[in-house]
Amino acid sequence: MATHIIKLPDIGEGVAEAELVEWNVKVGDLVAEDTVLASVMTDKAAVEIPSPVAGRIEWVAGEVGDKIAVGAPLVRLEVAGEGQAAAPAAPPPAEAEPPPASPAKAAPPVAAAARPASSAAAPALGGAPRREGERPIASPAVRKRARDAGVDLRQVRGSGPAGRITHDDLESFFAAGSQPAAASGLRPNLAVEDVKVVGLRRRIAERMALSKRRIAHITYVEEVDVGALEDLRAALNKEKVEGRPRLTILPFLMRAMVKAVAEQPAMNAHYDDEAGVIHRFGGVHVGVAAQTPSGLVVPVVRHAEARDLWGCAAEIARLADAARAGTASREELGGSTITITSLGAMGGIATTPVINHPEVAIVGVNKIQVRPVWDGSQFVPRRMMNLSSSFDHRVIDGWDAALFVQRIKALLEAPAMMFV
Repeated sequence: MATHIIKLPDIGEGVAEAELVEWNVKVGDLVAEDTVLASVMTDKAAVEIPSPVAGRIEWVAGEVGDKIAVGAPLVRLEVAGEGQAAAPAAPPPAEAEPPPASPAKAAPPVAAAARPASSAAAPALGGAPRREGERPIASPAVRKRARDAGVDLRQVRGSGPAGRITHDDLESFFAAGSQPAAASGLRPNLAVEDVKVVGLRRRIAERMALSKRRIAHITYVEEVDVGALEDLRAALNKEKVEGRPRLTILPFLMRAMVKAVAEQPAMNAHYDDEAGVIHRFGGVHVGVAAQTPSGLVVPVVRHAEARDLWGCAAEIARLADAARAGTASREELGGSTITITSLGAMGGIATTPVINHPEVAIVGVNKIQVRPVWDGSQFVPRRMMNLSSSFDHRVIDGWDAALFVQRIKALLEAPAMMFV
């Protein structure tokens, strides 16, 4: 038998490291060629790392959330053969342990697979086996089983390493008659769940913190009468033309923003505050914030100024599908110059959007509601929608922000003007 070291490959231009977001294997597993070993994330794109050979897992580098450098050992396999002469890079000697990505977290290979011989026999007694406030150690599967059974894991004694509670410990706890009776009334829920922030959620947290830390936000909210726009949208959607996508309000808003940006190019820019330079762009690359099962991503409709209404709609739909499926490329998730954010029917009355750093403006769409509007002599029902837009107050004055939103409002309320 021989040892094969799988290193983290070069997964993108300029990428020096990636974050481990999921392990698909563990020490001791047998894997076939092309088995997905782990998923890593760089920027906002997740990448699966397959095994180039078949073998048994001897060692894995680090835990979920750790950063791994490109070219660093990721997995060590025991494989059939005489060695790793054909490997693209020479591994360390067989007797040497590959350096873990995070020495404080990665365990030696034996410890990762070992289980004390007394694990099954150790009693999982009731009572209070740990100090007040001490959090029990258990796998997600054990925690779910205990939660479903109404068991407080702090009352279960763990027999695993460092007091980890195993399925056998739960079985012993139940067998000892310590399973709690069904609740007959209200009782306090003392459970605490720790969720590690990794992957896309960590990227979102970092970007939001960066934006709020470095950008002086100003938010401007204005209401828009979208009755004429909704009538036009409904009429256009009635025309069944092959190849034309169904229109939402976003393509109209995108067209209005393109016209407004032409009059106020300062809105379509990046601010490099370290260099003290504002980069104004001719092309309008509109980021459209999209919610996915993994979290918020911002796919980009490039050169919206060169697309008609249906071209914008088709590209929005394509990018949204790719984002939800997790197949959007790094290029499709970056390079925006101004952003739209919309929560659809959940849009609320008003929001305070966070600017997509290093941009200087973001336009937020709130939900459409029928409201009573005074027309000078009486209240009449109108279909109204608020625009909640934020601007970088370091480089955009409040007056200019108001002019920009008012121009978008005028175009949405008289949609024919978008096409003149």
